Amino acid sequence: MSAHAEVAVGMSSCGIAAGARVVFDQLTKDVAARGLPWSVVATGCIGACHAEPLVEVRQPDGRSYLYGNVDETGAQSIVSGHLQAGTPVADLLIPADYPYLAKQKRIVLAHCGVINPESIEQYIAHDGYVALKKVLTSMTPDAVIEQVKLSGLRGRGGAGFSTGMKWTFARDAKSVTGRKYVICNADEGDPGAFMDRSVLEGDPHAVLEGMLICAYAVGSDEGYMYVRAEYPLAIKRLQIALRQMEERSLLGTRILGTPFSFTLHIKEGAGAFVCGEETALMGSIEGKRGMPRLRPPFPAARGLWDSPTNINNVETYANVAPIIRMGGSEYARIGTEKSKGTKVFALAGKIKRGGMIEVPMGISLREIIFGIGGGILEDRKFKAVQMGGPSGGCVPEALADVLVDYDSLTATGAIMGSGGMVVMDESTCMVDIARYFLTFIQSESCGKCTFCRIGTKRMLEILTRITEGRGEQKDIADLEELAAKVRVSSLCGLGQTAPNPVLTTLRYFRSEYDDHIRNKRCAAKKCKALIRFNVIAESCTGCMLCAKVCPTKAAHGERRKPHSIDQDTCIQCGLCHEACRFDAIAITSGKQNVTEYRDRKD
Repeated sequence: MSAHAEVAVGMSSCGIAAGARVVFDQLTKDVAARGLPWSVVATGCIGACHAEPLVEVRQPDGRSYLYGNVDETGAQSIVSGHLQAGTPVADLLIPADYPYLAKQKRIVLAHCGVINPESIEQYIAHDGYVALKKVLTSMTPDAVIEQVKLSGLRGRGGAGFSTGMKWTFARDAKSVTGRKYVICNADEGDPGAFMDRSVLEGDPHAVLEGMLICAYAVGSDEGYMYVRAEYPLAIKRLQIALRQMEERSLLGTRILGTPFSFTLHIKEGAGAFVCGEETALMGSIEGKRGMPRLRPPFPAARGLWDSPTNINNVETYANVAPIIRMGGSEYARIGTEKSKGTKVFALAGKIKRGGMIEVPMGISLREIIFGIGGGILEDRKFKAVQMGGPSGGCVPEALADVLVDYDSLTATGAIMGSGGMVVMDESTCMVDIARYFLTFIQSESCGKCTFCRIGTKRMLEILTRITEGRGEQKDIADLEELAAKVRVSSLCGLGQTAPNPVLTTLRYFRSEYDDHIRNKRCAAKKCKALIRFNVIAESCTGCMLCAKVCPTKAAHGERRKPHSIDQDTCIQCGLCHEACRFDAIAITSGKQNVTEYRDRKD
């Protein structure tokens, strides 16, 4: 059998968390024990996180078979049935036309789940560093920038600014220090977002090649990869990649025998959300507290250590080498008139098929959620999707046909952001969602701006009162007034977009706010102060499951007799409702519940 007979296991953080390491070890052991001529190799994440651990059998005849939800027993079946007997294991097989994968267009993620991310040889075998060699040996810096401009690539970090124009500004800037810097922003802090992590873990060389091309184009000889310390596997694979590049003269002095030299450092961020803002990020690299500074001057003119600096994020740099290889005009054929190329999203929340996806700009939200994601868990009703992270906005089901491009999403009140996409169903309380995101934003505010520091806190206090049944009608006007002032008075983009979750939920789900304020009712039954758990006596069998899981012993009763719940000690945790197998725990919401809640809290 050919040396190309491989069994690839997805070994990114998500796969390992799902049990991929155990599967990898089991496959390795069984293949060796049976003396089979197959290589068991590690790859990055193919993106189908909902089906992990993932195993791909790559036959020497060119055919491949993808298996999902593989455990130790499944690994043994793959070895005995497929590798040895030649019969694919039907129960674990993911079909070739699987909509989750078939409906994507992979440029940034082209190598993720395909190559070993710790092997530069495999990256090179898949056209790796072809673009860099082309740039250094046959293109001028201006020609490189022209191709990026032709591609129409816009920054994938959130703002959507023209990448080619940003590079031009850095190229043309005069440096008073004699230095220019290139930075990759991999400080991914949005709840529910894992795009940067997956790319760095699955294909680090793609990002590094893009950074080198950028450095050549703007005239830089030094750069920084700013990565969250919470991404240890990404950092490890980046460190391996840098060592491999140095060994092959792809990093350091006179790269590939040309006059171009470049040094790259890895800077581990301490987990501050505000350091995703470019000026705060540069302050962190300089050893200062990560806080935004006034612009202008912009980083392209005066950035890191007062030197011209170009900052792009992971996905932006990962697009650069493909653009050079295929040509800017060819890349621009993908997407819409103003939003070219593809976009990577982390599809999470109440979705059947969650994970990492890459789709062409211009696809609809509905096609992503129902065509790729398979619809809502338990076939519940789709309610909204949070786009752009905590500083983004909620797009309601009524706008599910909106196209995924920068301008269309901005018109809804949301933003493209870096690519977080959190899907919500009918059981979600939108007032509580706004409160959740404001909690995150308020706690992550650097505190430099009064309106961001104090304004978001006042907004959070109002939202908390509303979810506890203490809201008043004037709270709506106060929220809108505070949101407007925070938006125009904050120094950085994070503060300016902080009110988005509140504004979009007010815009599309105003009735839920009114219901919470006027009727003291949470229709989704998520706000603890507004709900009450009661036992339906005629349905209760006295199985005692509710009593066993209740942390405060509020649920009690005798075996085989109807139980009851003591409202004075009930903390509305919902464990009794989850444990009951007979639908004997009812949840009610309304004014009476609020009165009882207040009385016992007082």
